[in-house]
Amino acid sequence: METLEFIIYPDGRVQEKVTGIVGASCAEVTAAIEAQLGLVVSQESTSEYFAQPLQQSASVQAQQQAF
Repeated sequence: METLEFIIYPDGRVQEKVTGIVGASCAEVTAAIEAQLGLVVSQESTSEYFAQPLQQSASVQAQQQAF
């Protein structure tokens, strides 16, 4: 489940936390929001950022039988 959490502090700072998005695509999801919020002071990447999306593949081997 993809989640964006925002904490707005009394001094106007906004902390944004993204969970459930694997890889760097979280930057694409949050870019428009960050552009509206203003200056990004710092960013910390989570383990989900560095994770690789799972790729499932199946291989089938065909065997020929001699008759």
